[in-house]
Amino acid sequence: MRNEYAFRRPVVNTFLVRERDRRRQRELVRVLAVVLCLGGGLLAYTWIHLEALRTGYAIDSLEKRLAELSQKERRLRLEAAYLAGPSQIEQRATRELGMQPPALEQVVFWEEIP
Repeated sequence: MRNEYAFRRPVVNTFLVRERDRRRQRELVRVLAVVLCLGGGLLAYTWIHLEALRTGYAIDSLEKRLAELSQKERRLRLEAAYLAGPSQIEQRATRELGMQPPALEQVVFWEEIP
């Protein structure tokens, strides 16, 4: 004799819908919010740190350029002072322009001027 409960009945679960667990969804949203906040904070910190490094390198290169230009300016000032000296002017006038020192009769003295 068979028991009634021994027979298998086919169960059709196609119309069953599982309810969503609202607590689990809230926990998932909280975890995602915390992860996004931490990730955003880390990205912001990294960006600020990289900008500070980039700015530091830019300042260093500008300071080097300023030192080079200051040294070049000093050299040019010395060269200008050297070339503006009377001996250099006389040498360049005789060499490049073909000038000669004036003869004694070409010189006009102060006392001779009326």
